Amino acid sequence: MRTTPQQREGRLLLAPLVAFLLLFLSFPALVDIVYALSDVSFQTMRAPELVGFRNFGAVLVDPEFWSACWFSLRFGALTAVIECLLGLGLAIFLSPIVSRHGWTTAVLMLPMMVAPSMVGLMYRLVLHEFAGPLPYYLTLWFGTSPAFLDASHAFWTLVVVEVLQWTPFAFLLFHVAYISIPSEIREAAAMDKARPWQILWRIELPMMKATIAIALGIRFIDGFRVFDNVFALTGAGAGGSTMSLSIYIYQSFFKGGQIGQAVAASALLFLASLVVLYGGAMLKSHLQKRRLAA
Repeated sequence: MRTTPQQREGRLLLAPLVAFLLLFLSFPALVDIVYALSDVSFQTMRAPELVGFRNFGAVLVDPEFWSACWFSLRFGALTAVIECLLGLGLAIFLSPIVSRHGWTTAVLMLPMMVAPSMVGLMYRLVLHEFAGPLPYYLTLWFGTSPAFLDASHAFWTLVVVEVLQWTPFAFLLFHVAYISIPSEIREAAAMDKARPWQILWRIELPMMKATIAIALGIRFIDGFRVFDNVFALTGAGAGGSTMSLSIYIYQSFFKGGQIGQAVAASALLFLASLVVLYGGAMLKSHLQKRRLAA
């Protein structure tokens, strides 16, 4: 079948993108596959010895790997839900203020502008048991202070830090989706004597379902693969209590020298993220079909 001029033009325009992907993604991916299937260390990186799926087997039977997976799963799910709930509430209740004063959006976005590693270092100084100002004043005023960074409190401390930094991202998504709802729909519902909570529950939230699903998926993936702020704030934690999957990969690679196992674990992390992305895309498609059918 002959190609049309539009098809040839499209292929020509896509050629730089395809070349970029092949050059900068295919080669590293091929190297990762080879290392994941090889017995390799820093001394043998140029001559890896293929061992099949032994690295994957070693990772899957490692209790620390499953502990890191459980931490990342809990952390990702909990922070995603809290951030989306807070972001949705802020988007709805602050919508009149943000609509009148656009500069407030910039103020609310400020936590996102700081690098996560810097946020981790900042809170590490603030919450340090001996040098931190918050434990000092809590002890001064109430006679005691919880150890925010010990094994029993570190998880919830990390959740609060993550939520404080990334709730503005969820707020931005929901604010855009909320103001894009046609005002005529709200006015028609108000004329039918619908109460505000009924408009929210029966009209506004159903029209924002796709955005809510996307925000939950993005924030879950970001929380699941968290590294920088956790590493700066607590590292792996006491007894590995705050070891995320990304920190597990880092320690296996740089501290343990187990390059094959680290790459195999990263491949499993990539596959898990791909599954979540695919599930989110399917959910979005399903919601869009239901909206069109309605």
